[in-house]
Amino acid sequence: MVHYKPTFVYTFNFLPFYLVTRCSMKLSLSLAVNALILLKALVMISAQARFSNETDMKALLEFKSQAAENRREVLASWNNSSPLCSWIGVRCGRRRERVSSLDLGGFKLAGVISPSIELGSLSKLVILYLNNNNLTGEFPASFGNLTSLQELDFAYNNMEGEIPFDVARLTQMVFFQVSQNRLSGVFPPALYNMSLLESLSLAGNSFSGELRADFGDLLPNLRIVVMGRNKFTGAVPVTLANISSLGRFDISTNYLTGSIPLSFGKLHNLWWLGIHSNSLGNNSSSHLEFIGVLANCTQLEYLDVAYNRLGGVLPASIANLSTKLTVLSLGENLISGTLPHDIGNLISLQELDLETNLLTGELPASLGKLVELQVLELYSNEISGVIPSYLGNMTRLQWIHLNNNSFQGSIPQSIGRCQKLIDLWIDSNRLNGTIPLEILQIPTLAYLDLSDNFLTGSLPEEVGELQLLVGLGASNNKLSGHLPQALGGCLSVEFLYMQGNSFDGAIPDISQLVSLRNLDFSNNNLSGGIPRYLAKFHLLRNLNLSVNKLEGSVPVEGVFRNATEVSVFGNLNLCGGIREMQLQPCTVQASPKVRKHLSLEKKLAIGITTCIVFMFITVAYLCWFKKKNNASGGNPSDSSSALGMFFEKISFEELHVATSGFSSSHLIGSGNFGDVFKGLLGSDHKLVAVKVLNLLKHGATKSFMAECETFKGIRHRNLVKLLTVCSSLDSKGNEFRALVYEFMPKGSLDMWLQPEDLDRANDHSRSLTLSEKLNIAIDVASALEYLHVHCHDQVAHCDLKPSNVLLDDDLIAHVGDFGLAQLLCKYDRDTYLNKFSSAGVRGTVGYAAPEYGMGSQPSIQGDVYSFGVLVLEMFTGKKPTDISFAGDYNLHSYAMSVLSRDGEEGGGSNAIDEWLRLVLQVGIKCSEEYPRDRVRMTEALRELILVRSKFFTSKTTFTELSPRDAVQSFPQEWMLNADVHTIETSI
Repeated sequence: MVHYKPTFVYTFNFLPFYLVTRCSMKLSLSLAVNALILLKALVMISAQARFSNETDMKALLEFKSQAAENRREVLASWNNSSPLCSWIGVRCGRRRERVSSLDLGGFKLAGVISPSIELGSLSKLVILYLNNNNLTGEFPASFGNLTSLQELDFAYNNMEGEIPFDVARLTQMVFFQVSQNRLSGVFPPALYNMSLLESLSLAGNSFSGELRADFGDLLPNLRIVVMGRNKFTGAVPVTLANISSLGRFDISTNYLTGSIPLSFGKLHNLWWLGIHSNSLGNNSSSHLEFIGVLANCTQLEYLDVAYNRLGGVLPASIANLSTKLTVLSLGENLISGTLPHDIGNLISLQELDLETNLLTGELPASLGKLVELQVLELYSNEISGVIPSYLGNMTRLQWIHLNNNSFQGSIPQSIGRCQKLIDLWIDSNRLNGTIPLEILQIPTLAYLDLSDNFLTGSLPEEVGELQLLVGLGASNNKLSGHLPQALGGCLSVEFLYMQGNSFDGAIPDISQLVSLRNLDFSNNNLSGGIPRYLAKFHLLRNLNLSVNKLEGSVPVEGVFRNATEVSVFGNLNLCGGIREMQLQPCTVQASPKVRKHLSLEKKLAIGITTCIVFMFITVAYLCWFKKKNNASGGNPSDSSSALGMFFEKISFEELHVATSGFSSSHLIGSGNFGDVFKGLLGSDHKLVAVKVLNLLKHGATKSFMAECETFKGIRHRNLVKLLTVCSSLDSKGNEFRALVYEFMPKGSLDMWLQPEDLDRANDHSRSLTLSEKLNIAIDVASALEYLHVHCHDQVAHCDLKPSNVLLDDDLIAHVGDFGLAQLLCKYDRDTYLNKFSSAGVRGTVGYAAPEYGMGSQPSIQGDVYSFGVLVLEMFTGKKPTDISFAGDYNLHSYAMSVLSRDGEEGGGSNAIDEWLRLVLQVGIKCSEEYPRDRVRMTEALRELILVRSKFFTSKTTFTELSPRDAVQSFPQEWMLNADVHTIETSI
């Protein structure tokens, strides 16, 4: 008992202590937790203080400072006096004014991105687009700090080096695009950490090495993979088949080996498979087994495995591929066998490429079911039989390449029904018979090659109807007769091969074919002399006239100055030429009758008779001239008397009356060189447009008239016709000069493109339709192409813009003021320098080529630039002077940025989207910054005509869309001032 009491007492005394201690611990723990929460809040507050609106501004200003100095003006709005969220290319979040999106795509920024670039401070950045610039340097490791980033586009720059592993921290990345740079190294290991990635584009770099075998397991959410034009090696990862969402896989133009995985048949969402230009296969038949399993890919639209080493017999299972397939390309392999009889099952096929293989047999009848086919590439095989007449039912065909086979029989006349055909290559076969007239009546035909066959008869005169023909080959046949004079009407032709036939007679008049580059008339029976105008063909580089019966002297100018570019051997009666041709010298021998000395009496008689005839002609001309001058009521002192030499004479008084004294009510426009008035001329009250020139140079009337005479002879349906010129004195005795043009009742294109001015076009009930705009673009291109190519002396317009494009009653476009700047450059240098080089350029901001602003002379390349801007304005609804453009960010870069991004993502699928993209691409290629990068007007015209022939049944209607459907499916924002987001989602 004694022992229990102390214990009881001890226990009884411990309880209060325990309770107090426990309460104290709970309090301490609670305080600790609260302290941690407070600390976290302080850290967050500190972080927000560290990364704020101000730090974002500092980061962007640092980025601006890294840009090349001559490119910074595009970022002029980036300054401390403007709100950050109003800066061009910048978008902020709604809750906090932190930068969430930075889109500088297409701004043509230049400069090195520093390794310590402050862009890494933009902690809330979600979207970063720096594509289509000229940025250099290595990929910044600090980008790894942008942990919120989901979309990164660095395409089309000059970045180099490797992708740093720091970007592995960008685990939220969905869209990663660095295509078209100079990046190198192995496939970036950091990318394997981006498991949410949906779109990956590394194309057009120098990445190398093998792809990891578990590629598909590490990146399971990919929808688009574009890695073409690199240096990847090894096999195609089998685990790609585990990416169930994969829709587009393109790894073309690399060094891949092995086979195409059969597991691709599991990719039910696959619609694009491009693995061409690798080293897949080893000529084994087993490497074509993938074709059978791809039949499970029911969404497949594009299959290109050309330029590999795939061998074996073409399997019949190819006919079981998706009926949605539009492109099937197996060319440049070692595939044998015949085309399957059921190839016609692929009813959506638009392009069939099986060229350069070992195919034999005849073309199956079911091929004729492919009525959507546009491209048929079967050249360089061993296919035999006749060329089937059902090709004429495939009226969408644009390219037929059947050359280098063993086809026999005649050329089907039915091919003439393919009215959209661009290329017809049937050379190097065993064809016989004559050339069908029907194929010479295809308006879009650009390349026709009939060479190396057994064709007979003559070359028909109808060949002159091929206005877009660029290349014509009929060599090494059995053709005979005269070369047709109509050949001179093929104004676009650049390559002409007629050698190895039996053509006779003289060389036809082809003096208008100034675009010729290669001309071969050798090994025929041609006679007569060598045309002197060939020496003026500045583009001609290969001229072969050897082994004929030509005679006379050989020119020594132009192409004839270079013996390596001209061949005339085998013509026994030729003489002269340069020494390297080793021809006999030309001698002039007088006939015996001429060498006889005439008697003095005969010499006097001849001299007197000549003088009398000359005096009679002179007196008769003066009497006629005086009578005509008096009949017109002109003042004897009026300098317009010189007009009789060139135009039907017109006086200042007549123009004064016609325009009601040049009344302001008759004023219809003002330009860089003067005002334009509407007038009624003559007794028949012909409606004309009178352009009164405001010149600085005085006198030199004959010189001015001579220059005008040059342009009076320029005639084209799409040029405003120059009716006459007045060079006279006005009522105050001041010099007066004016150009009189035909009047265009529908006004200028500028009025139609601006809704507020539609009433001035006298047709305020509607605006231009899509087809009308396309027709107008083609009309303008036709006019420029004529000025640039088909005039003996090239004519540069120098001031093309909507106000210089005039419309007649049928809305046919006519280009006005052509050559005016060039005329003044020769005649009135002071006016030219004052008007064109300064105010002219400033008054046409956006249309004038960049080089004009640096003092360059007028050029046809400058016209191409202006035309490109005009096209982009017509089809985007944005003027080149739109307020959203600044510095180097212009209409060209705007359109290019949108289309390039759309192209990487697959683009739209309906017809209106496709033709719009094609038209805009023409505008982009024409409006490149540097003249050397621009296409020629001939090419631009041809591409626009092809768009019209493909999508329009005539000049005014759609083929695939009714006018109502066209309006509904065409994004109206393109015709207004659409923003980038709207256009991206519309294309």
